[in-house]
Amino acid sequence: MNKLAHIATRGLETLVVLILATMSILVFLNVVLRYGFNSSISVTEEVSRYLFVWLTFLAAILAFRDNQHVSVTVLTAKLSPVQRRWLSLLTDGVMLYCCYLIIAGGWVHFQLNWHNLAPISNIPTGITFLAGVVAGTAIGILLGIRWIGTASGLMKGEIDK
Repeated sequence: MNKLAHIATRGLETLVVLILATMSILVFLNVVLRYGFNSSISVTEEVSRYLFVWLTFLAAILAFRDNQHVSVTVLTAKLSPVQRRWLSLLTDGVMLYCCYLIIAGGWVHFQLNWHNLAPISNIPTGITFLAGVVAGTAIGILLGIRWIGTASGLMKGEIDK
């Protein structure tokens, strides 16, 4: 299972790097063309926008996996280890519900906007909403795994030191 998670993480990291490199090349090329040759490639703006949305959501998956999001510990630092675990179960449950909302809303908007095409690139605008579905699903899976681990540790009587 760890090997599969490692392969998935490496693949996601590679995809994020490729998206960032593509965005950089497209924007740099457009700037050079605009200021150097007084012309531009109009499709680069739309493609860069779509790539930026996907980059943001995919990077959020990686940040969540590595626990790199902002954490406020003013309350949790004052709780006992058992209370911390219960609070963790509660907050992870709320976040799982939020993932469900992101997935459900993103899927609806994806379907509604699939036939709306971008004016220049003719890429379906629903693609941007699919990024939320992918990120919500991946973060939901990671949250579910974390929730099960926390719950099983609490049931076994394990206490954080």
